[in-house]
Amino acid sequence: MKTSSDCFPCFLKQTVIALKQYGSNEEIDRKVIREVLDIMKDADMSKPPAYTTTFIHRAIRKGIAADPFEKIKRQYNDIALSLYPRLRELVKNSPDPVKTASRLAIAGNIIDFGIFTSIDIEKSVEQSLRTEIAVDDYDSFMDDLMHADEILYLLDNAGEIVFDRLLIEELRLIGKQVKAVVKGSAVLNDVTREDALQTGLASVCEIIDNGSDAIGTILPWTSHAFRREFEDAQLTISKGQGNFETLFGTDKRIYFLFQSKCDVVSKELELPACSMLFKKS
Repeated sequence: MKTSSDCFPCFLKQTVIALKQYGSNEEIDRKVIREVLDIMKDADMSKPPAYTTTFIHRAIRKGIAADPFEKIKRQYNDIALSLYPRLRELVKNSPDPVKTASRLAIAGNIIDFGIFTSIDIEKSVEQSLRTEIAVDDYDSFMDDLMHADEILYLLDNAGEIVFDRLLIEELRLIGKQVKAVVKGSAVLNDVTREDALQTGLASVCEIIDNGSDAIGTILPWTSHAFRREFEDAQLTISKGQGNFETLFGTDKRIYFLFQSKCDVVSKELELPACSMLFKKS
């Protein structure tokens, strides 16, 4: 993907959302916004939007000397965990537990504080479960899964990680080894190792980090250790729109599970906004 002129209002919106989450004062807000405008002015339109968004969130964290999403990440992890027992039973009692868990993983991708300021998780997930998956390569995924012993699972957002845990648990139950990938440090409401510990995922599978604070997975900005894991992966599950922006077209066997939450991505896919996708690279 390339950055579109339609991305620029979203860049500013994300900045305002982050500053409001933190509750900084007007003077700091003005300084951060001026820095963000300079970043936008120099945006490389040939790159995916995630590149510019990464620079913007670095400037925000530096400007306020804090992670503006730290508190809300913990809060939404707890909310999602409160739903976990019921969702676990839903998966367990379904005729195809892997399929149900994968749909829940896609439904959980609605939790994105770069786009939304608040989310009714339970209501959003119930609605997502009733929505048809617009691009559904699940059958192809199951075929590829038969030939893969190990899976690299690129996590996305806090809160959403609980829904990923449901799918990872099912993959483990059918004998697959899973390495779940977190960010190397805080960015937006993306998952870090602390989220994997809080939500119990660290007790389900191996957790590794990608050594990066970038939105999505910008491979040149990740660690050598992660790039080796990525290159060696037999099968990769990639969660979220940022990972789709930065990895789609990569010459790897990747399945993208996400919701197209912005108009630019939806237009690129020629789908309505908020479409659900289980898409093979």
